[in-house]
Amino acid sequence: MNLKPRRHEEPEINMVSLIDVVLMLVIFFMLSANFSGEGRLRIRLPQASAVPFERSTAATLVVTVTAGGSYLVNNRELVNASPDTLRSAIEQVAPTERGRPVSLRADGRATHQSVVTAMDVLAQLGFSQLDFITTRDRGSSAP
Repeated sequence: MNLKPRRHEEPEINMVSLIDVVLMLVIFFMLSANFSGEGRLRIRLPQASAVPFERSTAATLVVTVTAGGSYLVNNRELVNASPDTLRSAIEQVAPTERGRPVSLRADGRATHQSVVTAMDVLAQLGFSQLDFITTRDRGSSAP
């Protein structure tokens, strides 16, 4: 029987591998983090550099969205801004002519929802040719 005390080794942790793993985790989380800076973004909306050719207004249906969100169909104001009223006004002006081109004129201060509602009503009625009316930017020469 061997009564000599066994040689007892101290456990040790390899710190180099641990540092490598932690460093890789830090790099991974830094690269995959979602930095939300929507409030700081400056968005420049596009402007038309030239006015396209004019079509005859007799053949074109013009839907106008005002700054307040009300609608005009061929320069006739509607009684309210509901989609049903807009739909019935368009059906009165163009009851069967779904291939007729439609020009959408929206005020720059109109809400996005008002413009999308007009586009949605036109799409539900089957109009497929939609033009956006723009004007030439004469005031500024911003890039």
